Amino acid sequence: MIPFLISGTLLGLSAGFAPGPLLALVISETLRHGIKSGIKVAVAPILTDLPIIGLTLLILSKVTHFSSLLGIISICGGVLVFHMGFAALKTSSIAFEVADTPENSLRKGIIVNALSPHPYLFWTSVGGPITIKAFHVHLMAAVGFVISLYLLLVGAKIFLAFIVSRSRAFLSGKAYLFIMRCLGVLLMIFACLLFYDGIKLMGWY
Repeated sequence: MIPFLISGTLLGLSAGFAPGPLLALVISETLRHGIKSGIKVAVAPILTDLPIIGLTLLILSKVTHFSSLLGIISICGGVLVFHMGFAALKTSSIAFEVADTPENSLRKGIIVNALSPHPYLFWTSVGGPITIKAFHVHLMAAVGFVISLYLLLVGAKIFLAFIVSRSRAFLSGKAYLFIMRCLGVLLMIFACLLFYDGIKLMGWY
């Protein structure tokens, strides 16, 4: 169970801290309307991803006996995670603009996350296969993976909203860049493990 908790923690932190449309919205809504608005945006993935998770797990549960297909999915997941790690290593300071717009933060967060391709790609190639694998170990391993993933994903964005509400300097400072560099290295190692699993499932090793 512990490896799945570690996987969920790593993937959640990287997704939570990584620059992107949702993080930009968290920051902008925090600066426009305060910390509560930033938190509303941060929790949007919990609402939008549930149908994606359910559908993905339903589909993947039907193909668990096709090792070669799961191997291909695992390798695709490795490519996605490696890309996430590389992007984290290249992260620089975050620039953002603040315009005066009406406060409707939760709806904005839901729309931005629902229209982003990332949740669909992630759950199809990474999150779904890991959850199925964890379920074969124990139900609580699968639950622990999903909970740790979203606890850290949402928690990281709330943390950044809180920091930004106090000072914008953090996102251009050394501490944030150091966090992203560390997460980048860990993600690239994790990607190698997914490549290894994919190769084994395809019978190449």
